[in-house]
Amino acid sequence: MARGPFGIPGISPVPPALPVNTEECFVEIDGARMRYLRSGSGPALVLVHGLLGYSFSWRYVIPALSPHATVYAVDLVGTGFSDRPANLDCRLQPSAERLLQFLRQVGVSSFDLLGTSHGGAVSIQAAAMIARSSEFRLRRLILVAPVNPWSPHGRWLAPAIGSRFGAWLFLNALAAQPTTYPWALRRLYGDPARIPPGTLEGYAAPAAVPGFLQYGVKIASHWTDLLRELESTLPQITHYPTLLMWGERDRAVYASSAQALRRQFRNCDLVVFPGIGHLPYEEAAADFNRELIRFLNTQAPLPDLPTGPIVPASVIHSR
Repeated sequence: MARGPFGIPGISPVPPALPVNTEECFVEIDGARMRYLRSGSGPALVLVHGLLGYSFSWRYVIPALSPHATVYAVDLVGTGFSDRPANLDCRLQPSAERLLQFLRQVGVSSFDLLGTSHGGAVSIQAAAMIARSSEFRLRRLILVAPVNPWSPHGRWLAPAIGSRFGAWLFLNALAAQPTTYPWALRRLYGDPARIPPGTLEGYAAPAAVPGFLQYGVKIASHWTDLLRELESTLPQITHYPTLLMWGERDRAVYASSAQALRRQFRNCDLVVFPGIGHLPYEEAAADFNRELIRFLNTQAPLPDLPTGPIVPASVIHSR
């Protein structure tokens, strides 16, 4: 069998099948074509994926939330099946500015914003920019294991990868190994046995597009500045009603940082999923969607949710 990206057999360099009743759309941002998925009706909910993720990350969230909201799941410029300009500025503020440009293009001015991992950092920066402007109205903020100044993971590794020699080593040696990507995916789950079929193939599909890993390397090169910028930005968004969601076994952004981040907000819920890793929206999809709907619409009865990976786990709430 022919091998695809990362030496993994059976990977197609085309987008995976879309969730039911979801349409694929494109807009132009600074001359680059940006892909996004849209589904549902009602108040806008914008989903921002993490580093080396893309709209595929939300395949279990979109069908659960579309009865309650118009869901927009983006492929940030430089990722997924959006364009990858060679000169793309991947620092935090330009990334957030492109997200706001996207909202202008699709005509969304009032919305809820959900960001995960590095996408959580982009969402924090975007929220601060919105707080200084009258153009948009951010109703609520949901952060899923967001990169933050209180999680030590990556403080030395990310700048090392972002250095000239580290980038060369990563792109030409480590990332070229067939085992690297499957190993990385397993580390993102609390229990790798719960990785749904097709997950590795879905995440690896954009790897056939040139520039797949360069985006992450560019972000890593600015990692120290990113953490510093987040620390100065957070005091500007304390007023937003916020939900933090975390997997207890997160090995990418440690759950031990959740309480310190929660204290930055005036009105903030914290939900921790026991035994779950960095991707609770996949590994515990039913519980994740239920908690998200509860936060967005606490007065509404909880509906039957579309089936995702089922994890028999309680959730831990903190105020």
